Formats: sequence, C-alpha cells, structure tokens
Amino acid sequence: MKILYAIQGTGNGHLCRAMDVIPCLQKFGEVDVLISGIQADICLPFEIRYRLHGMSFIFGKSGGVDIWKTFMSSTLRKFIQEINSIPVEKYDLVINDFEPITAWACHTRDIPCIGLSHQIGAMHKSSPKPEDSDMMGKFIMKNYAPCTHSYGFHFKSYHDDIFTPVIRKPIRELKPTNEGHYTVYLPSYDDAHILKHLSKFQNIKWEVFSKHNMKAIHYKNISINPINSEAFVKSMASSEGVLCGAGFETPAEALYLRKKLLVIPMKNQYEQHLNSAALEEMGVPVIKSLKKKYEYDIALWLNSKATVQVDYQDNTLQIVEQIINKHQ
Repeated sequence: MKILYAIQGTGNGHLCRAMDVIPCLQKFGEVDVLISGIQADICLPFEIRYRLHGMSFIFGKSGGVDIWKTFMSSTLRKFIQEINSIPVEKYDLVINDFEPITAWACHTRDIPCIGLSHQIGAMHKSSPKPEDSDMMGKFIMKNYAPCTHSYGFHFKSYHDDIFTPVIRKPIRELKPTNEGHYTVYLPSYDDAHILKHLSKFQNIKWEVFSKHNMKAIHYKNISINPINSEAFVKSMASSEGVLCGAGFETPAEALYLRKKLLVIPMKNQYEQHLNSAALEEMGVPVIKSLKKKYEYDIALWLNSKATVQVDYQDNTLQIVEQIINKHQ
C-alpha cells in the first residue's frame, strides 16, 4: 500500500504529532511524507519526499498573525504550480493534516483525501465555539484544506470521529518535576514585549522560548532561549506552570504533564479562539492578550495551585488502524 502523508508546516504542532503518526502508518504500507509551510522549527527524523512552500501563516510580533506578510509570502501562481506538481493519483491513500497543496490536488482531480487534523476536531459542530463570530476565520478553516473524509483531534472527544490528543513518546516517557520556574512560548510576541510585562513579576523565574532570538540571553528574572525542542520539553516537564499561545500540542502536553496552564490566543487566528473556548470550558484560564490590564489575571494564575486533570490514552496506532481499515 502506498500512502502519502501530508503535513502542515506552519508552527510545530503538526510535526510533533507526525512523529508518532508516521511510524504507525508505516506498519500498513510505504509512506511518503510531504511538508508545506515555512514557519516550523522542528525537523522530522524521517525522509521527506516532498517539501513545498505552501501557504503559511506568518507570526507577527504583537500577539497575532501578520496578515500582510502572510499574503506576501504566498502567490497564487506558485500555489497552483505546487498543486499541479504533486502526483496524488499514484497513491492508494492520501492522509492530510491540514495541508493545502495535497488537499486541493485531490479536490481538483476527484481523488479521496482523508483529513486527520486538530482543525477538523476544533471545527466540528459538537466542539465548543467562541462567543465572537469570525466569518472570515470560519471560511478559511473550512476551505483551506478540503477533504472527502474527516477525523479530528481535540482536548476532549466531543464525537466518535474526534480523538484525544496524540502525546508524542518523549513526553509520555517523562517524569514531571517542579523546580519552580514557568515555561513560556508565545511566538506571536517579540522578546521586548514579553520582557516588558513578565519582568514585573520579580519573584518569578521565567524560561522563555523565542522564535525571534537565535542566542540565549538573560534579563533580571527572565531567560530568553532560542527554539530547541529538547530544551523546551525539559523546561516544561520541570516547571511550575506553562504560559503559551492557544495552540493545540503545547497546551495538550502541558495538561498531560499535569502542569498549571494559562493561554493567550493569537489575534487573527480563529483556530486559537476555538481552542480557547474548549480550554476555558475545561477550566483553563484564558486572557485576551499580553497587556497591562491582564497582569492582574496573570498574578491570580501564578498564585493558584489549580490544574486540570485529563486522561490522554496512547491510542494513535488504533486510530490509524481504524482509518486505514475503513478507507483502504
């Protein structure tokens, strides 16, 4: 069986999940991996058959997606060329983790495309939704990577076709400790903005991981470190709590490790507002932005001992087997 597994390369979450999904797929056939996108910091330990520019969301520096840079980074001509370049018809099965090139290649050639992504879980009618309506955000998520069959991941299983998060093996093997520091990952804020606000909590040791700095620096009670997967996991596993964007994988891993969690959804990123709605329903505190008016909420969180309990079973192989058996 020839399988094409296509992965969205914006951010790190899709690639983290792929580390566990790919070995499971390889049990059922020959797997070619495709990655599109230019905003990831993680390298997969597998051969990448296709690496494409795709259509990436570019993180800004003040809490959101940079719409202009996102638009300028992608051209319609390049997008169409990449769609035409992928031979999806030679595969027995195409599995897609919110990756637009293969999704549209399948769509235009009337070839089945199996969607397996967090975005599907978040958009499902059974999943929590934010109060604020974002018609453009809904439209983008619905049409970004169209598929013929849909399976999703979310913080809870809201439906039979929505599974709990894939927690990668290195996280499952950890023995969490508490060394008193707080781990921070807010890629849509620049270092100066983070330093300005977190330095006000003088008795707290912050370990920040930054997309905007290539070398480690220290400022008062804050260390700023370049993105490094192993260092980040080590910091998170030994932390008192985690302050991060309202993505999917990092909050899911923090919950699995029984860490205190506070999330800040990106502006202009509907998926993160969907995630925030689900997390808030579970009892995770959410603030709208990293600004002075929310420093009181951060202080309340720092003084709290509350954590949210989850049960994320290691069932990735069963999920993959279920999908393969249904669609082969």
